[in-house]
Amino acid sequence: MTAELSRTATIARDLIRFPSVNWGAGRSDGEAEAAGYLEAALQALGLETHSFEPAPGRVSVVARVEGRNRGPGLVLHGHTDVVPADAANWTVDPFGGEIRDGLLWGRGAVDMKDMDAMMLASLEDILSSGRQPNRDLTVAFFADEEAGGVLGAHWVVDHHPELFAGATEAISEVGGYSIDLAGRRAYLLQTGEKALVWAKLTARGPASHGSRLIRDNAVTKLAEAVARIGRKDWPIRLTETTRSLVDELGRLLGLDPKQVGEDAVVLASGTASGFILATLRTTTNPTVLEAGYKHNVIPDTASALIDIRTLPGEEEAVLAELRELIGPDIEIETIHTDIGLENPFQGPLVEKVVALLGEHDPGAPVLPYLMSGGTDNKSLAQLGITGYGFAPLQLPADLNFPAMFHGVDERVPLASLDFGTKVLTDLLLGY
Repeated sequence: MTAELSRTATIARDLIRFPSVNWGAGRSDGEAEAAGYLEAALQALGLETHSFEPAPGRVSVVARVEGRNRGPGLVLHGHTDVVPADAANWTVDPFGGEIRDGLLWGRGAVDMKDMDAMMLASLEDILSSGRQPNRDLTVAFFADEEAGGVLGAHWVVDHHPELFAGATEAISEVGGYSIDLAGRRAYLLQTGEKALVWAKLTARGPASHGSRLIRDNAVTKLAEAVARIGRKDWPIRLTETTRSLVDELGRLLGLDPKQVGEDAVVLASGTASGFILATLRTTTNPTVLEAGYKHNVIPDTASALIDIRTLPGEEEAVLAELRELIGPDIEIETIHTDIGLENPFQGPLVEKVVALLGEHDPGAPVLPYLMSGGTDNKSLAQLGITGYGFAPLQLPADLNFPAMFHGVDERVPLASLDFGTKVLTDLLLGY
């Protein structure tokens, strides 16, 4: 007999079964059904909701929750879109919401329908028992995060900033999860994130028959530029956050970064290094190649998409270096950019998070980290709202958590979902 699922696991499973795939470039299977499910649950709690659909199917939902104390408010936000998943490569149906081996499997299990579920389950627990959160909350489930939030968080912030009035801080995804440091559990709190630049390279040359000698071949020129970018070894540049993290990792692992190097310290953190290594430097990853239409026709254009993540404030310097690297024959176009963030590992919210994790997992240290990717906290920063990544999950030491994000066989332990809901509920009640 299958054990009864917790409310959090049930919500997360239901959300996974909505295939809200965001393909990018405006193409999406739509977030409307997932948003409708969440909106109905919020309305069942007696909350007034606001839904927005700036493009067909691209729905975001926002609600306000009155707190006991009418001081500065808190934004609690998640996104409902997910990246594509090729079912042929998965052990399970990526949109089946299958429970196996004590884990919930499916696209969105960690990015980020798990947090969406924790948010809703925590609110249900609080409001259905007649309690209130301590602070006024703005609860938002955004569309389009996986394509930069243009039709989601950015759109809502630009068109309806009044919904976030009074809020000074926000919490969302990819922080608050546990890592294993040589047998000792610790937690990473996301206090910042790298800047985002999505660029397109275009090479041009003469179209011709595939049998001819064409030295000015667009595909060849593009391939050479892409290889240079992909193999570029960007130097380590530590920020205040990453310096603090490396030093703390070194202390906990008994390693001196000055003697062994920062990369060695991070690699000693085990699977956590999958996230942390990329935060020590700029990364430039080719992700898409497009050229040609027939085997024996040399095309006159070839293009590539490059995912560039820089440290906060270094976007223009990195783009200038890339222009030198690819040379004058390759055009580079910026498709989308967004800011980097670096917030202090201090203040009342951080202190409360550290205290709560200490209560729920005594003796486990909490460390700051700079996320290599990005979240919708970038959008909220336009309103002066300070965003942190706090989707608390106590994870087994053998789960390669970074590999779950945009990976094959994405999954999350059921026990981790329940742990996170308890911590989040305590935060909303006590902060």
